[in-house]
Amino acid sequence: MTGWDLPAALPVGEQSWAIHGDFRDVLEVIGWLDGDQGETLLPEERWYVAMALFYRDFPRMPPVLYPEAARRLAEFIAGGRPDTAPPGPRLLDWQRDAPMIVAGVNRAAGCEVRSLPFLHWWSFLAWFSAIGEGPLATVVSIRDKLRRGKKLEAWELSYYRAHRSEIDLRPARSQAEQAEHDRLLAMLTK
Repeated sequence: MTGWDLPAALPVGEQSWAIHGDFRDVLEVIGWLDGDQGETLLPEERWYVAMALFYRDFPRMPPVLYPEAARRLAEFIAGGRPDTAPPGPRLLDWQRDAPMIVAGVNRAAGCEVRSLPFLHWWSFLAWFSAIGEGPLATVVSIRDKLRRGKKLEAWELSYYRAHRSEIDLRPARSQAEQAEHDRLLAMLTK
């Protein structure tokens, strides 16, 4: 895979496997891999679901190819580059940060990307990389400083106090917590 191609299929084993390469599809896959969905599943089960969502003909794929298919999926998500660096702390949540991400990507793209019938993940990543200054950059910078124990500038501290719910990354609710939340919400809206 190179940065000049927008692959619609990936080589796994001796054949090419068609993929779902639209950014919405890949964000769904990321949600499964991150545990935002299927939080009760084991990591290998989440990978299985992610690959089933990603590869169009996954039911035909021999299980012996799953490790290579998972590696190819991870490379695709990383924009076609093998991810050799150890994972760092999470500074971005694709779901919670979606409004800021969409605003920045739309500005970089010059259009409403969600209205496009198809947008390849790598094109989305290119626009995402071009976001630059804005709320998302501010939030990620403050998260990074807090993670590393660095002192916030006065304006950052003020921003943090005003936008704490957007900046603090909380773990996703468990199924039991979500069920209780939904139950209480239903009681309030009756």
